[in-house]
Amino acid sequence: MPRSRLEELEGAGLEAHSAELLVVLTWLVLGDVELGEADRKAALRRAMLVLAAGGDPHREIDHDTVAVARLADELDTPERRASLAGALAGLATEAQGLGTVSAALTRLQDDSDLAWRTLALALVADELADE
Repeated sequence: MPRSRLEELEGAGLEAHSAELLVVLTWLVLGDVELGEADRKAALRRAMLVLAAGGDPHREIDHDTVAVARLADELDTPERRASLAGALAGLATEAQGLGTVSAALTRLQDDSDLAWRTLALALVADELADE
């Protein structure tokens, strides 16, 4: 991860506790978390159906959106959580000295449930962006 991307996030004016910053940081490490393409695609397809069944699939979503919660539950394994924790730790090392980004990463590292739900939110947001 190039430090320049983290420095851009630091300068973006986001709050350390903002969902937007947490999602971006988690999205940056998605490639480091082995989800299995078939599992990821199938679970994401079901999450998108749940999202669409709830109304406009392009409405604002957050950590508590039913589709996000179901996706997080479906993909959850101890190995995947450990992989996410390791990826976030690596990113935190790269972010040393960047106050806001480091604080957000600490929050994710201190709350594995939040980190895992944020990973699911990043996956859903990424899927919506591709549509």
